[in-house]
Amino acid sequence: MRSITLGKTGITTPQNAFGALPIQRVDLDMAVRLLHGAYDGGMTFFDTARAYSDSEVKMGAAFEGMRDKIFIASKTMATTPEKFWEDLNTTLTNLRTDYLDIYQFHCVKQCFRPGDGTGMYEAMVEAKKQGKIRHIGITAHLINVAEEIVESGLYETLQFPFSYLASDRDIALVEACKKADMGFIAMKGLAGGLLTNSRACMAFMSQYDALPIWGIQRESELSQWLSFFKEEAVMTDDLRAFIEDDRKNLLGDFCRGCGYCMPCTVDIQINQCARMSQLIRRSPSENFKGEFWQGEMSKIENCVDCGLCKTRCPYGLDTPNLLRKNLADYKDIIAGKVEV
Repeated sequence: MRSITLGKTGITTPQNAFGALPIQRVDLDMAVRLLHGAYDGGMTFFDTARAYSDSEVKMGAAFEGMRDKIFIASKTMATTPEKFWEDLNTTLTNLRTDYLDIYQFHCVKQCFRPGDGTGMYEAMVEAKKQGKIRHIGITAHLINVAEEIVESGLYETLQFPFSYLASDRDIALVEACKKADMGFIAMKGLAGGLLTNSRACMAFMSQYDALPIWGIQRESELSQWLSFFKEEAVMTDDLRAFIEDDRKNLLGDFCRGCGYCMPCTVDIQINQCARMSQLIRRSPSENFKGEFWQGEMSKIENCVDCGLCKTRCPYGLDTPNLLRKNLADYKDIIAGKVEV
């Protein structure tokens, strides 16, 4: 297993890390079992966030007493210094630690800078001075914001969506981070669950100085990623062909299922319904054809075009239009006009 050094932070870890967003969906015992299993299998880097409900609490329960053996990154969505400090202190309490290896501004719409009037970057610097954080990071979903962050030279790590669906511009961003000696943490390595070939995903990632944080909530998922410690995933002609075919099927506007658009004013499950066309073709489809999902998809007809989902989407998608396209496709599938 290749190791990655996250730029000037000096943090060196196997290129196979744990994204802890999904463990908010499992009970404490399972979360602890997954986290311990990840560490025992070779993972040393664990990423969570204040926004991930009880994910931090579960991680704190799992790793109490072994803080020096792992790297922990967390995040805040705060936009004021007061909320920043509230979040940081809550995070440290939840994780049962007195410091974070990396603390990240979460899903930002701007590059926080010294003297910009927000006081946010100054709060990060003070937290580092106090020893509560060791390195200053940031996460973004918008490529123009991410590029500005790299150019600023203010941050030690950038977390950004990166998978084998990446555009040339996304790849250039990763290379710019390398040139700037800035650690690159890859989120959405499975494109929100739409990519299902873990070997192809791992082989793609191994070509870059990127640290993927795989979202894990099942032991079967963990086993897939840990298997690459024993048998490294390398790019082959067959995998290249598979990736190219997948790119042809998926490139364009598609929902990654992040859920930042929620809640919907008319109760549409946007993060599932807006990508139903992909889900029903790439997962066992009978579940999605059932009565429950037919009812959920029918809610799209109640859309009032309030536009809130569009303003919240970190990828700038025309969500109402995407929902309607998925509904039309779904109706054709249910009616037997289209095979899946």
